[in-house]
Amino acid sequence: MSQSPLWFAGLGGLPMLSNMRTRSISAENPTGERGKGGMAIPNPADPELPHSGAARDLGQGWKVRPFLKPKKGETVTLMDVKGPGVIQHIWIVSEGEWKGHGRQCILRFYWDGEETPSVEVPLTDFFAIGHDRFAAVNSLPVVVNPASALNCFWPMPFRRSARVTFTNESQRDLGLLAFQITYAETEVPADAGYFHAQWRRAVTDRKNPDYTIVDNIKGKGRYVGTFLAWTQLSEGWFGEGEIKFFMDGDGKFPTICGTGTEDYFLASYGFPKLYSTPFVGCTLQPGLIQQEWNNTHTNAGPPKWSLYRWHVMDPICFDEELRVTIQALGWWPDGANRYQPLEEDIASVAYWYQSEPHAPFPAYPSRDERWPR
Repeated sequence: MSQSPLWFAGLGGLPMLSNMRTRSISAENPTGERGKGGMAIPNPADPELPHSGAARDLGQGWKVRPFLKPKKGETVTLMDVKGPGVIQHIWIVSEGEWKGHGRQCILRFYWDGEETPSVEVPLTDFFAIGHDRFAAVNSLPVVVNPASALNCFWPMPFRRSARVTFTNESQRDLGLLAFQITYAETEVPADAGYFHAQWRRAVTDRKNPDYTIVDNIKGKGRYVGTFLAWTQLSEGWFGEGEIKFFMDGDGKFPTICGTGTEDYFLASYGFPKLYSTPFVGCTLQPGLIQQEWNNTHTNAGPPKWSLYRWHVMDPICFDEELRVTIQALGWWPDGANRYQPLEEDIASVAYWYQSEPHAPFPAYPSRDERWPR
């Protein structure tokens, strides 16, 4: 009897022995092949071996190539392996705390030899870090630890191949890019979808303050998460807007309609405190940015929020198509108790699984268009 893959089973599956084989890709083992880790030989003249000097007395096998140093404008391949298999964990650390360069670095994931990526996101936003400002995230699929450690545990199955690239579009060379991508060689069920993530940014129009998180998703799938990096351009409360899921032929009105921004992020009466839980969190508040301004005497800019909502226990399932929007809506300050459409600067990441092929993504924004306020 064939054994079913257990990469989706969680704690209950840990005691079960299977035919899975664990592999892990890093700068010390770029191919992930068996018995190929830590083979670099110290050579201080080779710029690709950044710790040659530290390892010169110990030689091969002693932390000779623990990270990469992507030059400005360079794209490096982090992973390129044959399937079938499933990515189980990704850990990435870049230089410093990303301030000013996190959104200028791009992650792209390609499944089964596809020409256009299924994941195309700024480095930091993909891991629920908004505005290139550190905030601890303690959720189930995404974890961010001090000072700049980015982790995700989204399972990402592939059948024929998986390729992951990192592009440095900043104006300087990166002195450090450390990473580890752990995956399992294993069979993939016929009904398993492929992981997708898409980033967008726009300033809403007060005449029609609907922000599109994602649209033109075509195929059968499950929507599993939203991250918003929200910059307030108006004073007062910003979170009256409703999130809407238009699916499978919906026209003017959606099938699923929320009741308010803080409601979608499972809070109430605004976001009075920080919280980071397995499935939802508000990890960055304007008050903390103001405190940063007080401490450093630098311009903190307008109020900024980082908000995540993972649909792990309640995925949004659709058969043919999906579009997701959220309204930028607050209150007029005249005390008349009426809604005010807002002009807000919003960036987002949408996360979902679907059957391939996926519909074309919008043109990826230029470096200047990605710059947070």
